[in-house]
Amino acid sequence: MTTLNLKNPNLYNNREISWLQFNTRVLKQAQDDSLPLLERLKFLAIYGTNLDEFYMIRVAGLKKLFAAGIIVSGPDKLTPLQQLREIRSYLHQEQQVVEHCRSEILKKLEPEGISVKIYEELNNQEKHKVNQYFNENIYPVIIPIAVDATHPFPHLNNLSFGLIVKLRDNDNDNIERFGIIRVPRVLNRFVELDGGIYVPIESVVEKHVDELFPGYSLIKYAPFRVTRNADIAIEEEEADDFMEILEEGLKLRRKGEMVRLEVGSDADDEIINFINRHTNVYKDDIYTFHTFLNLSSLWQIVSNRDFAHLLLPPFKPKTLPPFDTSENIFATLEKQDVLMYHPYESFEPVIKLIQVAAKDPDVVSIKMTLYRSGTNSPIVKALMDASESGKQVTVMVELKARFDEENNLLWAKALEKSGAHVIYGIKGFKVHAKAALVTRRKNGKLKQYAHLGTGNYNPSTAKIYTDMSYMTSKDDVTNDLTRFFHFLTGFSKKGKLNELYMAPSQIKPKLLSLIHNETRQGANGHIIAKINSLVDEDIIRALYKASQAGVKVELIVRGICCLKPGIKGVSENIRVISILGKYLEHARAFYFKNDATQVYISSADWMPRNLVRRIELLTAVKDEAAQKKIIQILKLQCSDNVLAHELQNDGTYLKLKHNGQKAINNHKLLEDYVNKIAKATKKETSTYVQQLVERLFIES
Repeated sequence: MTTLNLKNPNLYNNREISWLQFNTRVLKQAQDDSLPLLERLKFLAIYGTNLDEFYMIRVAGLKKLFAAGIIVSGPDKLTPLQQLREIRSYLHQEQQVVEHCRSEILKKLEPEGISVKIYEELNNQEKHKVNQYFNENIYPVIIPIAVDATHPFPHLNNLSFGLIVKLRDNDNDNIERFGIIRVPRVLNRFVELDGGIYVPIESVVEKHVDELFPGYSLIKYAPFRVTRNADIAIEEEEADDFMEILEEGLKLRRKGEMVRLEVGSDADDEIINFINRHTNVYKDDIYTFHTFLNLSSLWQIVSNRDFAHLLLPPFKPKTLPPFDTSENIFATLEKQDVLMYHPYESFEPVIKLIQVAAKDPDVVSIKMTLYRSGTNSPIVKALMDASESGKQVTVMVELKARFDEENNLLWAKALEKSGAHVIYGIKGFKVHAKAALVTRRKNGKLKQYAHLGTGNYNPSTAKIYTDMSYMTSKDDVTNDLTRFFHFLTGFSKKGKLNELYMAPSQIKPKLLSLIHNETRQGANGHIIAKINSLVDEDIIRALYKASQAGVKVELIVRGICCLKPGIKGVSENIRVISILGKYLEHARAFYFKNDATQVYISSADWMPRNLVRRIELLTAVKDEAAQKKIIQILKLQCSDNVLAHELQNDGTYLKLKHNGQKAINNHKLLEDYVNKIAKATKKETSTYVQQLVERLFIES
């Protein structure tokens, strides 16, 4: 074994730059000519939404560290200032690519019947319709604001959008004034006309400035958009106080420090200087765009169902054996464990578990964690129904789930009102585990049924995120889940489970032990890990040591990866790919060849925040059929040569090409395979269907 210094900063990618590389891969999807046009536009919208959050949280955090004079760095040893410089340089260079990509897609959409036109490009009839729309829908809610000695510069909420205008007094040409027109979020980003015409709202407002500022004429204008620090810092107190503190924190989010200013290309130095006297954004955090601002607003165009044919064909998740019959779900789980892979397999059985439990007179209690449940949640509704019918309902609602805090507050209050026992969180930790436990009377005894997942209890995202659900009635698992919920509701200094593994005390040591066990096997060792992010230094060093010992390490890392593969003498046996496609890869699943169990699923990524600062669960999957299924999925994804990008040792990614070999698009293959199983269940014998299911997903 080599004695190379595995703490050498050259062996690690910077976390923030690695994230930017991930968002660049999203941008490359928008540049992919093989995809339908609205699918490409969708990826451009995702790119913009991702970047908004990156500035609100990550850049804002680095700015705070720099302002406080704190020199904190990861294993790559870059200081906050160095990281900020790298980020700004990266994004300013990429901006030209973004604008070219947007222009190219919009130009190609025109023959398809979708066009983005400014007001001046409309014909007289279209202008008339837009003017009418302005008078009826925009004028009553838009906010013209004078800025002078008696009218102070207004507060601009996070992600505020509007126009800066320079005006001339019609009675005195020597009097010029600045004003702001705020465009409330209740207004659509584009005025939509028949025939697929989208008119940016600022070009409409600009033509009606004289109505908003009577007696003044427009000299020049520019659209602008501001981004603020949206990371809520909360001093956690007792539960009752915590809700009040969180509500106050949500209000403060709108007033965080300005971290980015976006302006239109019409903004000259005078306009930029005017707004920046009041916003005080660092010059390199000002971005000038030559087309309309706010990429995330492209969702308005993407969601037009009249042009759904310009998206990838929709896929309807299927309910597969054993859940495709009318058999009671509890009876099914008493016979066998079930592993489902969403969104190919429907999330409905998970919803059904809670809904059936809510109505079943033999069910005595339901316990569940909720991190991001979405709006109009059928699961939360079922929990409320169960509580109102007299069942014991215990729900851990994580109020600190970023950007879902407000929604979770509403659900927590509604659940409490229904009579449920609601836990708001664990002091100092986020509860990110995904678990549900139903307790039911059967033959005079209590029997329990569990669901453990890698994703949220959100039926909407379950249709577009890939996640795994494991359902079982095995006593060793359900007994551990009982202890887990006791830990959440009571006091415990140990929080140790026997069959499951819980962060912050158990998951990281278990993972390191599993990696070390493979390391001892040398060239006979094999690790496959599917995660969203890989940041933890100890895990990375353990993987480096495994590679040095000859272990084959295959990593499927969607986003951040601080590990550098392919370094001679360090990581030459490690391969890292990132898969981006129709679905967002979100599952966490692990295979360790020489472990007795071999296969695990988890709610946790391999990051310090998950392994040290959150309550997470790692589940050993011991059911043989479920094990095979997970291993097949992992091997299929490792074979993907259509959606996969491979990480190089310099931190860049190369899109894989099949070059004459069979094209393996794991998303498409899984859709086709699940359709095949669903079709077979309608006409074939149960034996044939079972054989088909057992062959799983890897027929490619």
